[in-house]
Amino acid sequence: MPHRAHLFSLRMAHAFREACIDEPYRGRRFLRDVMAGLTVGIIAIPLAMALAIASGVAPQYGLYTAIIAGFVIALTGGSRFSISGPTAAFVVILYPIAQSYGLGGLLLATLMSGVLLILMALMRLGRFIEYIPESVTLGFTGGIAVVIATLQIRDFLGLQVGDMPEHYWDKLALLTGALPEFDGMSTLVAGVTLACMLLWPRLKTPVPPHLPAVVIGSLLTLWLNAQGAAIDTIGSRFSYLLPDGTEGAGIPPFLPEFAWPWQQAGASGEPVGLSWSLVRDLLPAAFAIAMLGAIESLLCAVVLDGMTGKRHSANSELMGQGLGNIITPFFGGITATAAIARSAANYRAGAESPVSAMVHSLVVLLALVSLAGLLAYLPMPAMAALLVMVAWNMSEAPKSLHLLKTAPRSDILVFLTCFSLTVLLDMVIAITTGVLLAAVLFMREMAQMTRVTDIAQSKRIAESRLPDGWQVFKINGPLFFAAADRIFGELAVLARNARGFILYMDGVTILDAGGLSALNKLIATCERDGTQIVIADLQFQPLRTLARAGVAPIAGVSCYTSSLDEALRLISCPASETDRASG
Repeated sequence: MPHRAHLFSLRMAHAFREACIDEPYRGRRFLRDVMAGLTVGIIAIPLAMALAIASGVAPQYGLYTAIIAGFVIALTGGSRFSISGPTAAFVVILYPIAQSYGLGGLLLATLMSGVLLILMALMRLGRFIEYIPESVTLGFTGGIAVVIATLQIRDFLGLQVGDMPEHYWDKLALLTGALPEFDGMSTLVAGVTLACMLLWPRLKTPVPPHLPAVVIGSLLTLWLNAQGAAIDTIGSRFSYLLPDGTEGAGIPPFLPEFAWPWQQAGASGEPVGLSWSLVRDLLPAAFAIAMLGAIESLLCAVVLDGMTGKRHSANSELMGQGLGNIITPFFGGITATAAIARSAANYRAGAESPVSAMVHSLVVLLALVSLAGLLAYLPMPAMAALLVMVAWNMSEAPKSLHLLKTAPRSDILVFLTCFSLTVLLDMVIAITTGVLLAAVLFMREMAQMTRVTDIAQSKRIAESRLPDGWQVFKINGPLFFAAADRIFGELAVLARNARGFILYMDGVTILDAGGLSALNKLIATCERDGTQIVIADLQFQPLRTLARAGVAPIAGVSCYTSSLDEALRLISCPASETDRASG
């Protein structure tokens, strides 16, 4: 199937069918998928927990997300090698929701975003996500990275502060005020973990750096706590209730259970409930989650296409992402989307099909039920260091610096606007403003490219010996609303004292409603002033626009010719013949 057909197709479980049913799927391919799934599953366990904590909920909800969403999206989506689960990009949206509406509100917003993703798939909008400029995506991902890194300062330095305020400057003020009371032992654990992640790749082993880093950080924490330190761990910060009513430390070693999202606890500890007012309040956040999820998942699919030579189905991927985010909240899972780093690791580990992503989910499930006791020993400073590294990687700082050095001013303005709004205000505002600003600046640049030129002195025209009082003007560029009024205004001035003029339009590819209106105004001005206008060499789209609008020649005022040579011969004819041509 050609690439274009993949982009517009919508087929449930497209990637699974293509890789495992349409192509032979034998034991060797299955073994490669199992090995890749094991590798990525091990990678995903600490990441899922850390991202859940960063999003404002207990770590087990990140594991539930990797288990349920990771499996459902792999089975129903449109990209062969994508690994879905909690990602860093969502932290900046999910954390404020969790603070204001609790787990119940977060799950309800996730469910709503899943519905929006399904609608986007049914409307075949997957193709259009790529129209979001790189300056916008770099801006908001860079802003997200800054926010994530800021949120990790508390655990990285062991600061004793409460819940983070809503606004970024308030967060900075709170953290700055607590800096003198930082905990040296927590900072040591975080520093060692971060150093290990930075240095480990130099060994060139297949083991991803964050695994040995977290293990080393955990062993160091065990030793320091045995010496009298008080470094926070998963077990000391989080707890759960056992069936007999007693409290356990860390994460529950149970399978995720079905529960209505709106029956989960809100910010007050009571069930959040389901009401129209709550849905209305969460709708902007759900829209932002859906948009970001679509962008992240399709961007991940495009990156994987470049690595593998395969082709994803954009709308099928949106469908899978939507189903995953609809089903996951009923089992306590938070928002999920495709994760570029985990997906790339999946392919490099030898994945052949979406089966590897399903195996990854089963590995996380096995860890939940069998290793929950060990996971409780993971230190919070090490998790913070892990997320600082994630934030740096997702920021794409080298690419952003290159953009700032080499891109046009308009792209730099869009990047800085998106970056600043993401950090200081809100993701919804940042994406909306960035896309609109990019569109406006693009239209401005396109409008400036449209020009009108007097070509009466060119060799081709001079040889035809223009009649006295006649001029020839050429328009180059699209005649849309942003350019048309200026161009035809210039023409009206240039042709003010002319007996008539030829308007050579072979360089006009687009004539929209604004351009048509401006052209009609020019013709009306010519009729009023007694000036003749001959429009020559219209391309297909402008000609079709004029035909659909019913624009016809006006005797003695306007006429149309198929070429410039025909227009030159026409104005060289006696006036009576020109009048007949106009009619």
